Amino acid sequence: MARAPLSIFIIVAFLLNTFGPLPARAGELVLPKPGIRVSLSPAFNPPILKGLKVHPDNPFRFDFILDTGDAGARHAVPLREESTKLIKYFLASLTVPERDLWVNLSPYEKDRIVPESFGMTEMGRDLLAQDYLLKQITASLIYPEDDLGKTFWNRVYQEANKRFGTTNIPVNTFNKVWIVPEKAVVYENAKAGQSVWRKHVRS
Repeated sequence: MARAPLSIFIIVAFLLNTFGPLPARAGELVLPKPGIRVSLSPAFNPPILKGLKVHPDNPFRFDFILDTGDAGARHAVPLREESTKLIKYFLASLTVPERDLWVNLSPYEKDRIVPESFGMTEMGRDLLAQDYLLKQITASLIYPEDDLGKTFWNRVYQEANKRFGTTNIPVNTFNKVWIVPEKAVVYENAKAGQSVWRKHVRS
């Protein structure tokens, strides 16, 4: 774990978020086209914010504690760029109302994709991209011509046969997949003036 005091970036990002959400630049993302099968990437532990130190004498100064993960090891992840992005995410989550911190790509809810205010932030744009990739990967993994997909669909039809006595039934192939945060545990070090949190996520 490495400490990353990025006070200047914090102040700038904080002030920008105070005047309004940061606009997202669509040209920065390259996503697979709909219908294209997506393979899994190698295992990778991304950088993650683990804690926050506040300075009571300077309310615009924050020091973030950063777990660098695999950055700089097997993967050429620019650590400063990644840490700045994580800080923007954190500030966006403070600026945008909690009720608007969601994205949705359900084909049955085409008018409910992302709240307007959240969609203007980099965090909203990136979450939407990740949701898109999640659904692309899920569809690719259960592709019926591959071994894993065959195993999946065999179990589906086995369960259908067990319940209904036949596999000659219509199957709804729409599977809703989503990630939901379960809880966050916060530890406060009153002497050091810092808090450390851990988020538990279930999919």
